[in-house]
Amino acid sequence: VTDAGQSRHFDMVFAAAEKAGFVPDDASLEHVPFGLVQGEDGKKFATRSGDTVRLRDLLDEAVRIAGEDIRSRNTEGDDKKDEQELTEALASVAQTVGIGAVKYADLSMNRESNYRFSYGRMLSLNGNTAPYMLYAYARICGIVRRATGQGEDEKVTWPEAADEIIIAHDSETQLIRNLVKLPDILSEVEEDLYPNRLCDYLFETSQKFNQFYENCSVNNAETPGLKASRLSLCTVSAATIRLLMNLLGIPVVEKL
Repeated sequence: VTDAGQSRHFDMVFAAAEKAGFVPDDASLEHVPFGLVQGEDGKKFATRSGDTVRLRDLLDEAVRIAGEDIRSRNTEGDDKKDEQELTEALASVAQTVGIGAVKYADLSMNRESNYRFSYGRMLSLNGNTAPYMLYAYARICGIVRRATGQGEDEKVTWPEAADEIIIAHDSETQLIRNLVKLPDILSEVEEDLYPNRLCDYLFETSQKFNQFYENCSVNNAETPGLKASRLSLCTVSAATIRLLMNLLGIPVVEKL
């Protein structure tokens, strides 16, 4: 795994190794190239003095910005909100959101393309970002808590699968069609080594779930069977988001 500028070098190394008989028949030599990270001005990503940006500093800044956003949303209307320290739980969430945002921004791009680094874009709650996915997961947790009578601060207990999936609206059909694509997506990524396809599928899944939730009440479903069916769709959607985020190295949070 190196930058794309070394592709020719590895082509020559692999060809020489194969010609010399160093490569077993059941082995595959793969160079996984990646593009350059640029600043918002389109130039090489660096500090104001021109030095290379240290990863530790970059992650610390992402966590700091995430923490400020969480503080502002949790102390809305408080004149002294900027002076308040985050609780241990919220500080942990800020850590997850900040570091996850940087990871996701990198992995969501075609790995061979250059991309412009922007804290604003990667920490946005809108679009194909880690905060959006984390919020989508936390939202499903909240839906399940309310529909099953669980406390807001309790760890979610996921309901048993419904005996039957009942389709009463087209958005349910669209969500199901999207969820069953998961094995094919995983196979494609394993073969082609483009993790951005996981991110694209995650974003599509979150959008399909939002459409489903806008059109299909879970807590006030017309029948117990329909409610159980919709709870199962919530559970599978959450499990899909959780699995893919974990594959990307990003833990999920049940409350955001």
